[in-house]
Amino acid sequence: MNGRGNPPPTGYRQITEGRYREVVGLGYHEMPVGLTIEHRPGRTVTDADNTWLTALAGNAAPIHTDAHYSSRTTWQRPLVCSTITLHLVGGMTVRSTSGLTTGNLGFEEVRFRDPVFVGDTLYAETEITGRRLSGSQPGNGIVTCRTTGHNQDGNTVVIFTRSFFVPVDADTVRDHTNY
Repeated sequence: MNGRGNPPPTGYRQITEGRYREVVGLGYHEMPVGLTIEHRPGRTVTDADNTWLTALAGNAAPIHTDAHYSSRTTWQRPLVCSTITLHLVGGMTVRSTSGLTTGNLGFEEVRFRDPVFVGDTLYAETEITGRRLSGSQPGNGIVTCRTTGHNQDGNTVVIFTRSFFVPVDADTVRDHTNY
């Protein structure tokens, strides 16, 4: 309650009278199996995203960077590199799912379905598919989720499964880390 008898705004926790902090990441107990989260905002892929991140990765495939070459392929324009798609869609999920993580454990079953082009807007949706207490990291649970990335037309562009550590007592971690 916020001193005026009202609960804190959704997505925030009260720090002191009249002062709130945004909640980043969910804790173990806040992510039951079956929970589905639609992540917002969407993210429009820019030419800079494709050019810089493809160059950073050292990917020399002309389908990603050579407009002339790409114009003579089935797609008739450059494709956004698939690892950029994975990175952007995965990144969209962090604020609500793994914002408090102490470690990403892995990506599995990564599938790229439809192509992504500069100018496409991507959206993500995550379903919690499993969770268990960690045997090696006391105080942490392991959460597994399935994320699907869609473009502005609702076409699935990527699907992947990810597992990560998440604190069992999220509020203690938030207090200790000033989050």
